Amino acid sequence: MKQYGWIERIAGAVDLQDEAMPGQPIVELFGDGRLLIEHHRGVTEYGRERICVRVRYGSLRVCGCRMELARMTADQLVITGRIDSVTLDRRR
Repeated sequence: MKQYGWIERIAGAVDLQDEAMPGQPIVELFGDGRLLIEHHRGVTEYGRERICVRVRYGSLRVCGCRMELARMTADQLVITGRIDSVTLDRRR
């Protein structure tokens, strides 16, 4: 049985599961050349072929080539280059 916070319980009660809850990561892929990640918790690995980003539920692994961090703020980051895959590795 999963433990949910009070915000998630309220969202479930009013059927807002498809809406972004405060603090949840939002990942938007624009074609295969730009990725926006909101509510990140830092970059843990950085290379031209793989970038790993911590999020609330674990880590996002972005694979491709010629990738770079085009912009990074405390709340969001933008990765550009050829993006081949985005994988969520959940914490256990």
